[in-house]
Amino acid sequence: MHDHDMAALLRATLNAVAEGTLPPGEAALRLKTAPCEATLNGVHVDHHRAMRTGLGEAVLALGKSDDRLVTAVERLSEQGTPVLATRVSAAQGALLQEHFPQGTHHPDAGLFCLGRDLGLMPPFAATGEVLVVTAGAADMHVALEALGTARFYGLDAGLVPDVGVAGLHRIGPHLAALHEAKLLIVVAGMEGALPSVVAGLCSCPVIGVPTSVGYGAGAGGITPLFAMLNSCAAGISVVNIDNGYGAAVFATKILNTFRHE
Repeated sequence: MHDHDMAALLRATLNAVAEGTLPPGEAALRLKTAPCEATLNGVHVDHHRAMRTGLGEAVLALGKSDDRLVTAVERLSEQGTPVLATRVSAAQGALLQEHFPQGTHHPDAGLFCLGRDLGLMPPFAATGEVLVVTAGAADMHVALEALGTARFYGLDAGLVPDVGVAGLHRIGPHLAALHEAKLLIVVAGMEGALPSVVAGLCSCPVIGVPTSVGYGAGAGGITPLFAMLNSCAAGISVVNIDNGYGAAVFATKILNTFRHE
């Protein structure tokens, strides 16, 4: 649906409500289920995803041509809301920075953001309603994707890095912050043990993020994935391998649900 078609639909819907021929509830449903824009190069932009799901569409850069990537970011930005692109390569980041100089490429997180400051420059706060906890420094790219996404969607998010089971005493100084958080995103590769440790120490929900960090029997993240799914600590939910974005979205929906009650 093109912009002029969307404007016509909106005017017709509002006129019908004003005239009393369309109930407001039905009008709201129509607006929630009508809203997208198909471009000539194969991009189908979902302008009303936030109305339906509570969170707006993010642009997955992975696999997109340069033209389609720029088109998606451009069309979403025209709605006047911030735009987030994920899995952005170095070349794609340079491309987006050239086309949207007011935006920011965060190469360590694989993110590009337009219209919002993600605060992904160290030092990072080690407190927040959501804490992203990493087992190792090698997991940082996934952790920063989660941290940036959480902040993009409005969460007060902090980072506790490199506190894995190889040196478990390192988590000790952060226990107070972990107990104060409302939700924890725990990122780990290798054997993926850290989410179990954290869930055994803290009362809030834990989202485990297995990473592909490791070698040999780590099988590209399969071993930590299975380990987290088999955790004997209760209260852990697990997302896909390296899916920091998905963990942050899940965290946002959980916390937003409680806020809106």
